[in-house]
Amino acid sequence: MAMAQDGNSDAGAGPDRTLDITRDLCPMTFVRTRLALDRMAPGERLLVLLKGEEPRRNVPRSAREHGHAVLAEETGPDGVTRLLLRKG
Repeated sequence: MAMAQDGNSDAGAGPDRTLDITRDLCPMTFVRTRLALDRMAPGERLLVLLKGEEPRRNVPRSAREHGHAVLAEETGPDGVTRLLLRKG
């Protein structure tokens, strides 16, 4: 299954770190994502596993607002969305 991309050529590269927030609720979904990104170097990629409509809308939007790039997004049949971010 191909991940939807924001037009970034490095979306195929593997993540530097993975964060599973499938059991968290908003606003903790982005709080945990932001903390993980804060610990990373610019250009590193974070794969975020999330579940639910609200985090699926809010985490990518908030990441963009904080200067990070959304490289790819894919929701599997199990309802888990795989969101690949690049730290800005």
